[in-house]
Amino acid sequence: MIDCYFWTTPNGYKVLVFLEEASIPYRIIPINISKGEQFDLKFLQISPNNKIPVVVDHEPKVASGSISIFESGAILLYLAEKTAQFIPTKLAARTEVLKWLFWQVGGLGPMLGQNQHFSQYTSEKIPYAIRRYVNETKRLFKVLNNKLAHCQYICGEYSIADMACYPWVLKHPFLELQIDDFPYLKRWLDELATRPAIIRAYEKGTAINITPTVTEESKKFLFGP
Repeated sequence: MIDCYFWTTPNGYKVLVFLEEASIPYRIIPINISKGEQFDLKFLQISPNNKIPVVVDHEPKVASGSISIFESGAILLYLAEKTAQFIPTKLAARTEVLKWLFWQVGGLGPMLGQNQHFSQYTSEKIPYAIRRYVNETKRLFKVLNNKLAHCQYICGEYSIADMACYPWVLKHPFLELQIDDFPYLKRWLDELATRPAIIRAYEKGTAINITPTVTEESKKFLFGP
């Protein structure tokens, strides 16, 4: 059994999508980051960086007892290796998936997050910051669009690289760009939206929370004083 500490953010949905795709028995433990639940001392024992998602595997293959994993990229890699699903076994193909997984966690996610932060959430609008992160988002979308011009999925076969990128690209209506400018990326996005596991993951997420994560009240927990 996997415990998934979750909230309705792109990084949270990455893990939920994998669990649904792999048909792993799991339960969702909501951590309402809008109310500061990520700072609870008990949660900090498994997530010292006070972020979701976290998974606790109560039946690990190589350890007794339970193990916890934080950081969404590390979680996807752990679950892929545990289940031998959605990651190739041959070195070259496996390396290709890892490249794009790390590209997402090191670039796509952080840059899109900064885009939305400066263009929507700050009370002080800083034109340079907005322009900087909108342009970087467009550049990253172009990189992914060019990759998908030659393959159905990011690394040829559906993998954890797709699961990592999908929830972030889905945020495009809030990122000051037009998804139609990236036709191969849009084709990929539309196709993934029809996958039953992804549909189930988002249904389960919206059953937990349909309110915006960022509000005036929640900013003190999410962004600090």
